[in-house]
Amino acid sequence: MTTSRINSRFETDLDQSPANHEPLTPIDFLVRSALVYPTRTAWVYNDRSVTYAGMYERCLRLASALRRHGVELGESVAVMSQNGPAALEAHYGVPMAGCVLNALNFRLDAPSIAFMLEHAGTRVLIADREFTVTIQDALEQHGKPIHVIAIDDPDTDNTVDFGATTYEAFLESGDLADEPILPDDEWNAISLNYTSGTTGNPKGVVYHHRGAFLNAVGNGMMVGFSANTVNLWTLPLFHCNGWCHTWGVTAFAGTHVLLRRVDTAEIFKLIAEHKVTHMAGAPIVLNMILNAPEEHKQPIDRIVTITTGGAAPPAAVIAGMEAMNFHVIHLYGLTETYGPALISAYQNDWMDMSVDDRAAVMSRQGLRHQMVAGHMVADSETMEPVPADGETIGEIMMRGNTVMKGYLSNPEQTAKDLKGGWFHSGDLGVMHPDGYIQVKDRSKDIIISGGENISSIEVENALFKHPAVIEAAVVARNDETWGETPCAFVTLKPDHEGTDPADIIGFCRDTMARFKVPKTIVYGPLPKTATGKIQKFGLRDRANALAPGEADYESGRS
Repeated sequence: MTTSRINSRFETDLDQSPANHEPLTPIDFLVRSALVYPTRTAWVYNDRSVTYAGMYERCLRLASALRRHGVELGESVAVMSQNGPAALEAHYGVPMAGCVLNALNFRLDAPSIAFMLEHAGTRVLIADREFTVTIQDALEQHGKPIHVIAIDDPDTDNTVDFGATTYEAFLESGDLADEPILPDDEWNAISLNYTSGTTGNPKGVVYHHRGAFLNAVGNGMMVGFSANTVNLWTLPLFHCNGWCHTWGVTAFAGTHVLLRRVDTAEIFKLIAEHKVTHMAGAPIVLNMILNAPEEHKQPIDRIVTITTGGAAPPAAVIAGMEAMNFHVIHLYGLTETYGPALISAYQNDWMDMSVDDRAAVMSRQGLRHQMVAGHMVADSETMEPVPADGETIGEIMMRGNTVMKGYLSNPEQTAKDLKGGWFHSGDLGVMHPDGYIQVKDRSKDIIISGGENISSIEVENALFKHPAVIEAAVVARNDETWGETPCAFVTLKPDHEGTDPADIIGFCRDTMARFKVPKTIVYGPLPKTATGKIQKFGLRDRANALAPGEADYESGRS
């Protein structure tokens, strides 16, 4: 497909003006919904609910309060919160102040949070009291003054002395007379999301208003959002800004049902109580629902669409979810593509297939959705597309308005990943004859566990710090619950051969976020190439061939 500049009488003296051109921004979704449906419920949280008119006022107050506090245009404002009102409202109030939202992953450890606060230049942080210990540790490591606004919640200890003020009090300091600041250029940054990466520090992915607007609408079109949509938030709001559903549900004037943490009893209760139509989450969410205790389950009298990314759901999960009235849709995307970019779009004959055959076609990552300009599997260097034979492996690439602006303060990595006019995902896959892409491997050795990216190198570096470890290699091991978990192959120093594997696990738990800790430890020499490079491909095969009890240590995950 080619593009060209057209000069004709249709272009002469017909210029853009405020009358016929307005920068796209998802802020306008809230403005319109508050205007058209002021009394419709915007969000529900525990026993609280707010209308769209009310949500608009609260976001206006947040924007005003930030500006009155001295936050400057284009400055980042960080939020570290469970799925609650503050996390949702920040997606509007922060950009309405002309600022950039940085939704932090609350599962990360203090050193990671401290790095992000420094890298983003954060001076204001809205933080859930649940994470007081982590935040205080991060602030101490960061060492620079940050104004902390504390989120009170019935589920947390609100007596803790934390923050300069509370979120609700901060809202009250805002003035409804202050007008929201809309972008004069849709290329302006709206949010900053950090990705784990494979080496070094996390990369700060910058989104613009245009991309957020388009992906929000595109996702809604893909999964069938409407004015009757009731979305239950089983997906963390910090994940690619909730896959842009934070803006997408509002675009259709649907209702956000906020769920503080994934709990199957609450999920079934809220589905019944609020007539939920849509959900999203990592494969582990599907597993939790399917395997919920019988006393948690309630009959579902309507179809609930649930979208999932990461590893494709196995046939048994699809069959079980369908039997409970869930319609499963498999998506693919990355932080750099605003979340979902490909969809395993259902074809007319899929529902006539056996569940095993349907699972097989659904396991493919799919085709581009409406707002993605192009997708291909190609040679990483020559940029030549591979044959659509379902066998030839190449790198998965995408292009369009829903690809990031780039990485904050990292022009070299930005140029590398956007080389040749395409975003290079780093994932290896094949193109099938019908155009569907299927991921075959991850060139960056990323482990995806419960929807979270884990760098194998980061885990290896932690293992190397243990006094008994001389060599370590970490690979993904398939896991029925989490999709994948880290499996560590470890060689011990000769004078430490009696080291208990549980001691190494405990050491890791003290030095990194819990979800990154290896679930499996295997002692022994590591296979190497002639040049001394560890053969991770063979270790992956070995990890997934391990029989129960064959590992030196296997643990549950908390």
